[in-house]
Amino acid sequence: MTQHKLSGVFAAVATAATENGEPDIARSLSHARFLLDSGCDGLNVLGTTGEATSFSLKQRQAVMSAYRDQGLPLDRLMVGTGAAALADAIALTRHAAELGFAGALVLPPFYYKGVPEDGLFATVEAIVKGTAEKPIPIYLYHFPSMSGLPWSIALIKRLRAAFGARIAGLKDSSGDMPFAREAAAIAPDFAVFPSTEAVLIEARGGAFAGCISATANLNADLCAAAWRDGDTAALERAVAIRKLFDGKALVSGVKATLAHIHGDAAWARTMPPLAPYSAADRASAIAGYDAVRAKRVA
Repeated sequence: MTQHKLSGVFAAVATAATENGEPDIARSLSHARFLLDSGCDGLNVLGTTGEATSFSLKQRQAVMSAYRDQGLPLDRLMVGTGAAALADAIALTRHAAELGFAGALVLPPFYYKGVPEDGLFATVEAIVKGTAEKPIPIYLYHFPSMSGLPWSIALIKRLRAAFGARIAGLKDSSGDMPFAREAAAIAPDFAVFPSTEAVLIEARGGAFAGCISATANLNADLCAAAWRDGDTAALERAVAIRKLFDGKALVSGVKATLAHIHGDAAWARTMPPLAPYSAADRASAIAGYDAVRAKRVA
């Protein structure tokens, strides 16, 4: 099994928000510590679940700095640095590198659709050059249903040929497992993280570096048991928690359930354009979560 610098169970950690639309740093860092104590091998900070694209450049930099200033283990954390504006993506990636994050997760520039792969290559090339003094590993964020732009296998191979191990891996949120397996086969040191904990047994066998999951905010201990011990019963319960949000707004559902877990209604706040769960959806998610948690395996 290839040993990757970052591997295992990663929560796509949620970012708490204040009433006036600022990142709630104290709540966010407390939750990050909770996840690491609950079994996460690492965290993906300021990704989709972290509502990164709903925060400004300065807000994102402030969250990143707080993780460093408050002593979170940056060698176990990757952070989302993708942006529609190239200058912002370079600034965020440089900030991550200077702080000491272990990796930068880069969305493609997501406003223009149908762009040529030469344009996407040029984007990554500029980020690589802009961080040459502190060459932070770059993980490509493949989420075409949201970004509208894929990182194709051909483009990933081209980027690896040009920039080598700087292109360290991929988070695959496409749900296309044949794509994920093909990406993982690009090179032994190319770390692929599907976005669902359902792959953890397969990942444990060496197919992937682990997973980066939104619902690991809610089931980190169960995911850890599956990854570390091959506990299929724990994985079944972890996946049951994930399925509570099928067909529903995932980020809002995760935050509603975090409000329940932490006994703190402020966790249910989302940043526009996302909206909090309705009372009915919140009650359904909490009841389902509690039912899974109450289940005992004989």
